[in-house]
Formats: sequence, structure tokens, C-alpha cells
Amino acid sequence: MGNLGAISWRVFEKFLIEQGCLFKRMKGDHRVYTKNGLKRPLIVPQYNPLPPFIILNNLRVLGVSKEDLLNFISNT
Repeated sequence: MGNLGAISWRVFEKFLIEQGCLFKRMKGDHRVYTKNGLKRPLIVPQYNPLPPFIILNNLRVLGVSKEDLLNFISNT
């Protein structure tokens, strides 16, 4: 089980788009993504690096494991 470490919001955005999420809108420095079947939108602030709790909360809403994200990062 790997550690999330420092992940840029741009890398996380690429992962979300690969998972089928669509960029909906931007309010301030927060980007909003949607996907059919989700109970609520995913909110990604434009922080570098993203705090791990934001990444983990969005992964939970998306229904994706941390390992899936780490595999995506290692393959890019």
C-alpha cells in the first residue's frame, strides 16, 4: 500500500477524466466535476500539492481505491 505524497491537482484532474468525470464549472479556485451515478459532485481545489484528505474524500465519493490512483500515477 503506497503513500499518496504530493499530488498536483492537474494529475488528479487527469485521473478523474480517465474515470469518466466531466468538468462542470469553476468557482473561485475550486473545480467541480460530475459523473452519472454519483450522489454529489467532486470538488477539487487548485492547490499544489492537494492535501491527502481531499483526494481520499473524492476517491470515496467516486468509489475508486487509492491503489487505482497510485497505479495511474505510476503509469503516467
